[in-house]
Amino acid sequence: MKFVDFENQVCLVTGAGSPTGIGFNTAKILGGLGGKIAIVATTDRINERAEELKAEGIDAKGYIADLMDREQVKKLVAEVTEEFGKIDVLVNNAGMVQVGMEEDFSGFLDMTYESWDDAIDRNLNITFNVTKEVMPFMVEAGYGRIVNVSSVTGPVVSNPGEASYSAAKSGVVGLSRALAIEFGSKGITVNCVLPGWIGTASQTEAEAAGGLNTPLRRSADAEEVANAIVFLASKEASYITGESLVVDGGNTIQEYKGPAELYY
Repeated sequence: MKFVDFENQVCLVTGAGSPTGIGFNTAKILGGLGGKIAIVATTDRINERAEELKAEGIDAKGYIADLMDREQVKKLVAEVTEEFGKIDVLVNNAGMVQVGMEEDFSGFLDMTYESWDDAIDRNLNITFNVTKEVMPFMVEAGYGRIVNVSSVTGPVVSNPGEASYSAAKSGVVGLSRALAIEFGSKGITVNCVLPGWIGTASQTEAEAAGGLNTPLRRSADAEEVANAIVFLASKEASYITGESLVVDGGNTIQEYKGPAELYY
């Protein structure tokens, strides 16, 4: 007997284009536990991910959409619900940067208005846009699990050059709490997962070094974050809502974050 299963549940996972990313790993676990999987990304590589899931016997379909475009989001949700009939689980993972683009780490005084707006659109408004379209289906069904991928950056800590990203990811937590209160009586839970240093293909040398200075002395892999998302997306997490689960190897609880040889 499985501790959690997603039999007969339809799971929509955004930002699942990268083969090493959190979104695709989440989709793979959900599908392996019986879920029917709809995955989304901005490029046609999402079709490759869908084929990988199908090869493992998972009922999956890939969708291409720019989730900052609200008309495309409406079309996406309409297509998913037409194809699968419903959406039980929504994992809002899309954010960070679009493939082929670079993240802007300009200091606050050098930041452009366009850069600020883009970061808010990408890291906060996408979560709002997709949730806004999916929520009515969950309300009608009287059931739903929404897991929003935020970050420790913003809600817990921050870095120079990350004012817009921090503001957006903090906004995701605030949005999640408000929705958890508003829709809890409808059978819908809304939670956040806050990753720390994650060893995906996009991890920089500096980020990898940060991972080596956590109490666990390494970055997480995407599957470890995905496991946390999957639990919060399950029926078994029925009395957890409005929470933020930090997945950072204990990094934010330690005062000293320098090289181990100089302290502990």
